[in-house]
Formats: sequence, structure tokens, C-alpha cells
Amino acid sequence: MKLFYFHAAGDVPDNFSADSAVVIDVLRATTTIAWALNNGAEAIQTFTELEELKNESLKWPSDKRVLVGERGGKKIDGFDIGNSPLGVTPDVVKGKRIFMSTTNGTRALNRVRDVSNLLTLSLPNRSAIGKKLLVDLPSTVCILGSGWEGSYSLEDSLAAGSLGAFLLADHSGSINVGNDELNAALALWDLWKENIEGCLRIASHGQRLAGIANHDDDFACCAELDMLSVVPFQSEPGVLRAY
Repeated sequence: MKLFYFHAAGDVPDNFSADSAVVIDVLRATTTIAWALNNGAEAIQTFTELEELKNESLKWPSDKRVLVGERGGKKIDGFDIGNSPLGVTPDVVKGKRIFMSTTNGTRALNRVRDVSNLLTLSLPNRSAIGKKLLVDLPSTVCILGSGWEGSYSLEDSLAAGSLGAFLLADHSGSINVGNDELNAALALWDLWKENIEGCLRIASHGQRLAGIANHDDDFACCAELDMLSVVPFQSEPGVLRAY
């Protein structure tokens, strides 16, 4: 298995092909996705364009849909909840379809939506994703960060490094690092693995969230490691379900 990490959607070469893709948006889309599916959401349908999301959501009964979204870290007007893992509690999402759009995460998902095996990673479900990859054993894996409006994201690289470290820990003979972006992410993980929340807080997006409102609980939730067994996967283009 050869692992490649790209910081944001625009960094993936046009001619790059992979058997599996793993999308990361630690703060906060993929953490919200993991918790929503863990808490019983029927599926999560992701959109880059708000008008498309609104039109598609109207095809579902009002009591079976939840609109989740943010722009610039703030909840979108008219949506049910913002992009927080704390908002997707069982009483809000169980048995319902989530219609989701975020500043960065849903754009990264859209970039690799044609990959046959597409998963989403957060720190809470890091080991679950790692174990799934070790079962599937794809030859090439594209690990894709969401970044911030096309630029580098410290927290997504931390999570990419955490996944790489998990896979290399006991299977280094069959796992290969494909690019220096992943080597750098591995070094970042080694530096911050004992203080994950601290890394999230010094990241530029972490500071952006802290400047909007008190997000202490979000930071704590997004920094939790290996506590969820859920594996979100794309069951059809733009639709994520749990294995």
C-alpha cells in the first residue's frame, strides 16, 4: 500500500489515480460526519453549492432531513445547525438524512468523489479507518486534507500523520510513503501526538474558530483519538454512510 498526502483539493494532480481516498477535515466537517453517523444518521449528502443542497433537501420530508452547514466557521442562515460534532446528537439526527455544506470539507470530498473507495477520517475514528485500509489493502491511497480555502491546514496534516503512523506501526514492510507531504505530516504527528488539542488550537483555523465564539468543547471533541468505530464511506456520489 502506497500512501500519498495532499494538503488541499487543488494539490491533487489531474492525472493522479488512486484505489482509495481518505478525506480529512478535522475542524470540523469529517469529525461531524463521524459523530453523525455514529449517532444514527441515515446518510450524509454533501454539497459544494447551497442552492443545489436546498433543492435536493426539499425532496425529503421535513421530519427526515437536517440541514448542516457553515461558511467561514459560522452557521449558514436558515440551516438547522452549524458544522459542529456537538450538534449532531442522536435526538437531532437519528434516522434522518443530513444535507451538508461547509467551506472546505465538502469541496475536498467533491474532488475525489470518483474514487471507487472513498472514506472520511477524523481523529476520533483514526484507528477504524486504518483497520479498514489494512483489510482492503488498496495499492494506492490518496489522503486529502481540506485545508482552508485552498491553502495548507496544520490540523489536517496532523491527522494525516496520525493515520500514516498507525498504518506504519506494525505493517511498515507493506506500507510505503509516497511523497514528502506525508513525511512532513508524520513528523508533525510525532511532535504533537501527546498534545493533540494544543496543535488544533495553535492552527490558524483553530484560532479563527476561537475568535468567532467559545469552541472549547469542539476542540476537545475534535482532538479525541481512536474512540469511534464508525467508518464513513461513499455509497454513491456525494452520499456517505457508515459501514
